Amino acid sequence: MTYNLHPIFVHFPIALLTLYSVLAVLPFRKWFPNVNWRDILFVLLAAGFFGAYLSTATGETAEHLVRVDSNVLHAHTFFAAMSMWTYGLLFLGEALRVLDAKIKRLGFISFLFPILDKVKNILQNKGVMFLLAALGFVAMLLTGLLGGVMVHGATADPLAPIVLRLLGINA
Repeated sequence: MTYNLHPIFVHFPIALLTLYSVLAVLPFRKWFPNVNWRDILFVLLAAGFFGAYLSTATGETAEHLVRVDSNVLHAHTFFAAMSMWTYGLLFLGEALRVLDAKIKRLGFISFLFPILDKVKNILQNKGVMFLLAALGFVAMLLTGLLGGVMVHGATADPLAPIVLRLLGINA
């Protein structure tokens, strides 16, 4: 017998990545300048991203266990993938920053250093990070709303009918 573990795992990355996005978007660095925000953000992002990966894996299993409206399911899957890619890019930028010195010690891949530096610089740009954090948050909100529609119906959330109409989904 296969169990639907998706609802168990999905809430942790939502909480961690929501907190990451709020801390990345709002000016907490100005409000609390003595706090090491980079390490806090990295831990939230890393734990949230790997939790989201686990949620995605359990979501694929859940897809085969429950029968729901396929349009809602496809939209939920699309926004979940968008969330994963967005937070994945943010995680890549942070990982390249953290591992920069270690990567540069690997002389046999020295031809990649200029490319990795460019990618790191783009993903570490404050504007890019802000945009990705905001985009990831919105995609994650839509993923959660659509997940709620699949579980509780289109009338459980007052925003659901509006979002479904905007997405062109009749549920």
